[in-house]
Amino acid sequence: MHLSIRPRLSVSSSSTPPVPHVDVRTLYVNHHAWLLGWLRKRMRHGDHAADLAHDIFVQILGKPEQLQELRQPRAWLSTVARGVLVDRVRRQRIERAYLQAIAHLPEAEVPSPESQLILLETLSRVDALLNGLPAKVRMAFLMSRLDGLSYKDIAERLAVSLSSVEKYMASAIRHCYLAQR
Repeated sequence: MHLSIRPRLSVSSSSTPPVPHVDVRTLYVNHHAWLLGWLRKRMRHGDHAADLAHDIFVQILGKPEQLQELRQPRAWLSTVARGVLVDRVRRQRIERAYLQAIAHLPEAEVPSPESQLILLETLSRVDALLNGLPAKVRMAFLMSRLDGLSYKDIAERLAVSLSSVEKYMASAIRHCYLAQR
């Protein structure tokens, strides 16, 4: 008697098909036009959509590991795009505030264009770093580090206890430390 052993292929409704490997080139070729249209619908100035789409794909190039198990490219691209849009709006807000601040300086004290770019980039990074903090924690940190206020003065301005300010500062410093790792 002859027995043949063949592998059984089981098809289960709970199993998911293997995810094909997606690379940035494939993602770009298959979805760039869609992303461009998606951005144009959501931006006040649709002519900036191409620049933003470029920024999104540059960001994706820096994180290829996120493409390994990508199942819904358009949903993922729209999530990345929303983050880039938010970052752009935040940076524009920072730029406006910075330009208003230096507009009142005497001409001799206005930083050079190169220094302005470096300062804006630094301000944007600090803003992004502090973004995840609760408002009072962020304010306490900025009052301490930028304004040089004592914890007691911060407590008075925020109408909280001194121990709350100490907790806020510990939280902010821990947050910054972890974000830099």
